Amino acid sequence: MSGSKQITAIKGMNDILPPASARWDWLEDVVRRVMAQHAYRNVRTPIMELTQLYTRGLGEVTDIVEKEMYAFEDRADQHGRADHLALRPEGTAGLVRAVAEHNLLYDGGKRLFYMGPMFRRERPQRGRYRQFHQIGAEALGFGGPEVDAELILLAVALWRELGLTGWRLELNSLGQPDERREHRAALVAYLQAHHDQLDEDARRRLHSNPLRILDTKNPAMQALVEGAPKLLDYLGEASRRHFAAVQAILAAAGVSWHINPRLVRGLDYYNLTVFEFVTDRLGAQGTICGGGRYDYLIEQIGGKPAPAVGWALGVERVLELLQEEGVHTLEPVPDAYAIIPDAAALPQAMRCLQQLRALGVAVQMHAGSGEGMGSMKSQFKRADASGARHALIFGADELAAGEVTVKALRDGAGAQLRQPLAQPDAWADILKSTA
Repeated sequence: MSGSKQITAIKGMNDILPPASARWDWLEDVVRRVMAQHAYRNVRTPIMELTQLYTRGLGEVTDIVEKEMYAFEDRADQHGRADHLALRPEGTAGLVRAVAEHNLLYDGGKRLFYMGPMFRRERPQRGRYRQFHQIGAEALGFGGPEVDAELILLAVALWRELGLTGWRLELNSLGQPDERREHRAALVAYLQAHHDQLDEDARRRLHSNPLRILDTKNPAMQALVEGAPKLLDYLGEASRRHFAAVQAILAAAGVSWHINPRLVRGLDYYNLTVFEFVTDRLGAQGTICGGGRYDYLIEQIGGKPAPAVGWALGVERVLELLQEEGVHTLEPVPDAYAIIPDAAALPQAMRCLQQLRALGVAVQMHAGSGEGMGSMKSQFKRADASGARHALIFGADELAAGEVTVKALRDGAGAQLRQPLAQPDAWADILKSTA
């Protein structure tokens, strides 16, 4: 239909196209390698869950549940029943649901990781999108501080492999629920005594989630929250020992950190250790990875009680930080580009190319326009633009002799050598990239 208005993507839900997609592939490959080195195994959960998973697990007065979650009532069945569903706003709750539902901890703790899109209904801005992507690592069934430290060191290993340096680590401990309740009472009393200094958001949170007030970004409230009672002062001996053990392991590993008593994270399920990796290079959205211990979440969503700890990183933010720091990733290019002057050569040429690909050679074949294969000059131009290190020339003279010409495209001299067409295994190795 002519004149139809072009349909475009939803704002804040972005297409990822070449060559940018190559950077995503590279990042995901690095993540898989680092996870394997630490014996973390992949889990893939649905992007849609029952809404109650998030209201019960994340907390009904969190920003995600109150303002950001895409939640809706599904179409009713023949009995008039309809589920209330939500697109996942984060990955931990769904992973924990899967662990509990399938009883994965029946034979001991599990180290798991996930990658995928998340959804939050917020105004798109730098580093924050309606559809964004997270990579998360979770260790479930382990209660010791060494696993808290292991997960932090796992993230540090990932930064090292990616070549990222512009980050700092912030730590805090949220203690246990009874310690938080004691601190909460003191915090509410303090804030009530300074009620006239609270902004609208803080007044709304005062009795529902006062701990989140400490994480305010309002400059006018910074002095007030600096003077607020600190949760660290309310920790019992066991919580203090746990936090000290985490720090001792990090110190032994040569990792530096800063204790931030205002670091509370945005979700209700955390206890004991919480942490964030932050940067000053991405403006106000400085957190690139955050997490902590959540020993009570499995029980909250109906599973058998088990301790757990994990983190999630924002893929878009990490990729942006890589760009800010000038970390260059190699765009994949073919080892060879097949130049085919005449369509009559296609059957023999394509058989050879398939054999080369089976031998591990990346080959891009020139494709014609439907009206011919195009001139040799135009094909060589495309071969050069492809980034390939060699051209394979399937000309009439070569095919008559049962050969193919292998021409170097990147050595300056353009050296070329005839090779037997029927024996690609004898010369395939010279085509493989050494980059």
